[in-house]
Parts: sequence; structure tokens; C-alpha cells
Amino acid sequence: MNMHSIPRSTERRPLSLVVRGRVRSRPVYVDLLDISEGGCKIRGGLGFASIGDRVVMKVGGINAPLGVVAWVEGKEAGVAFEGEMHSAVLDYLCKMQGASDAHEDDDARRRL
Repeated sequence: MNMHSIPRSTERRPLSLVVRGRVRSRPVYVDLLDISEGGCKIRGGLGFASIGDRVVMKVGGINAPLGVVAWVEGKEAGVAFEGEMHSAVLDYLCKMQGASDAHEDDDARRRL
């Protein structure tokens, strides 16, 4: 099974955060690439996860629902949450990301 054969029930929102999580009960740091109410896409090192592994993550200081790895392609994996992340939480995370990006852009302009 690959990522293209899994139907999506909700729209994924792009997000770029480094999050701490646990895969196979061991701590990992992964890049969170996108997120929705029902799951997310993460990137780690080769072999960091296998289909069926349970995943626990804290995203922006908020505990994400427990998840299961649904697909793996190279260093990327799709996580299907066992519950749902509330849309207001997703709005907050995306807004927080946007504020962080704007702050970094302002800092870069000041250095020029």
C-alpha cells in the first residue's frame, strides 16, 4: 500500500515543524510536513518507522491523537490518527506557523 492508494477524508494543511514523538516506544525527532484532522505526513531518517507502528507526537506543545503509520516511502511516512485533531487546534497551529514565518521574514529584511 502506498500513499496514493489511501483515501483522504479531510484536507491536509501544509506545516513545517520539528516535533518530538515516539515510534516503537523510542524517542524520535521528525519534520511535520502537513496535518489534517485525521492524520499527518512526517519525515525522519531512513527506517525510522514501519507500516503499523504506533506513533505519539507533541505538535506545537499540543498532544496529537495517537496514530498508526499507514504508509512509508523512503524517509516520509503517513500517520493516521486514531481520533481526530480538532479543526480549531489546526487553525491555531497554522496561525502560529504563519506568525513565526512572518517574524523570520522581518528579521531577514533587517539584516539586509
